[in-house]
Amino acid sequence: MQHYVEIVVAILPFLWTGFVQTFWVSLIAIVVGSVLGFLIGVVRSQRVPVFHQLFGLYIHLLRGTPFLVQLYVFYFVLPNTGIAALQWSSEMAAFVSLSVYTSSYVAEIVMGAIDAVPKGQWEAATSLGFKRVPILALVVLPQALKLTVPPMSGVYVNIIKNTAILSVIGISELTRQGEISIMRFPRDVLFIYGVIALVYFAYCYPVLRFTRWAERKVGGTRFINLD
Repeated sequence: MQHYVEIVVAILPFLWTGFVQTFWVSLIAIVVGSVLGFLIGVVRSQRVPVFHQLFGLYIHLLRGTPFLVQLYVFYFVLPNTGIAALQWSSEMAAFVSLSVYTSSYVAEIVMGAIDAVPKGQWEAATSLGFKRVPILALVVLPQALKLTVPPMSGVYVNIIKNTAILSVIGISELTRQGEISIMRFPRDVLFIYGVIALVYFAYCYPVLRFTRWAERKVGGTRFINLD
């Protein structure tokens, strides 16, 4: 028992450094990806010609390919195009790739939530003299956003876990720091990975609990059939 305590004490500074990196990368990806995904989801829900198909291709490409492949594209392929704006560091490549990946899932959730609002809501607001944009902003989106809360928790937890892949481009996140610690204690690989998993759980569990709380707080959206 004392041996394991000594290992935890020895690797804790490394794991803390990795956790801080994981926290900031995932937080930025969640915030930026959610904003971008929200905008894409709203535009797609309106079936605007060209944009609907273009964003549809964007979403299907991102959701239909592994995140590791996307990360390699952002870190290795795009900088080789010679475009100055794409000559980013490993940290910037991590932020951009994870944010774009997040936006593809958020966009589908937002679009699905908007489509779930009954058409009668649109028709009733139109009969009262509202235009399309005010109807969307004042009537539909407040109802649709409540529907996005449950599925968003799964997306955010998935993003947090996907930060482990960033170690392949040199990001010293939690998993990478754990691998460095394993070099010091090669006979305790299973135990160290168990500690890493426990840290991930300690990070993800409050996210799940918060979304459950938010779901109860906003309550279930009840639609009135106006047809």
